[in-house]
Amino acid sequence: MEVNQDTFRLPQRRREAHKGDFGRVQIFAGSVGYTGAPVFSAKAAVRSGAGLVFLNVPKRVWNVVAVKCDEAMVRPAPGCPGKLCRQMAGCDAALVGPGLGRGRRAERAVHRLLRGLNVPVVLDADGLNAIADHLDLLDRRTKPTILTPHEGEFARLCGCKLPIDDREKAAGGFAKAHNCVLVLKGHRTVTAAPDGRVWVNTTGNPGMAKGGSGDVLAGVILALLGQGFSPEQSAAMAVWLHGRAGDLCAAELGEYAMTPTDLLDALPRAIKELEE
Repeated sequence: MEVNQDTFRLPQRRREAHKGDFGRVQIFAGSVGYTGAPVFSAKAAVRSGAGLVFLNVPKRVWNVVAVKCDEAMVRPAPGCPGKLCRQMAGCDAALVGPGLGRGRRAERAVHRLLRGLNVPVVLDADGLNAIADHLDLLDRRTKPTILTPHEGEFARLCGCKLPIDDREKAAGGFAKAHNCVLVLKGHRTVTAAPDGRVWVNTTGNPGMAKGGSGDVLAGVILALLGQGFSPEQSAAMAVWLHGRAGDLCAAELGEYAMTPTDLLDALPRAIKELEE
């Protein structure tokens, strides 16, 4: 199914609603040298309607990230994976991985969160790398998991060769085999649900092929998931919104000059197009 402006609609918000009605979401992301990724994800989650956004980052970069975030609540992440899991508990959805870096410490934290968080989880970037040899963690989860790999990350996950000849078939097969929602990023991004449904996106352009764009997408998915949309709706709608924001940027700024920050600024206009 091709995703277009008529595929999804965002419902009107109740006049008496408060921030607790729109999702309490948690993010675990960032590392030395990668402080932009958690900021992009957190700002995208706020822009996409999440009521409360908590951002957990390593203590070494906490002060750098905190000064960049006004709306999200930035907290130092405990070094103990068990304590981190308890700090992130009680949310409606979680995002793990943007800018996290590689290494045993990050890997142990990702594994513990996948085992311990009893909420839907979006797994992105280095979160995906941490489970490349541990796909059993996906199979054992009882709550939904959304994976957001580009083709290189997907090849590491499933051991397939590049380029991928049939993206829809590959994404659909993986989603069904591991009971997850798979967002295979790239031109005409594919979103596959474990029940066999597949969505092909129709928005986006090459100007979005810059570091940070994927972090924005992960934050949009997280926000929609935290607001109660189904995992497959959250993923497919977020991909459309992300691409539509990119198209608005390209029209105004050109594909060469547009940045992930511009995507954040364009998100409200893209979201407004889906409001009922």
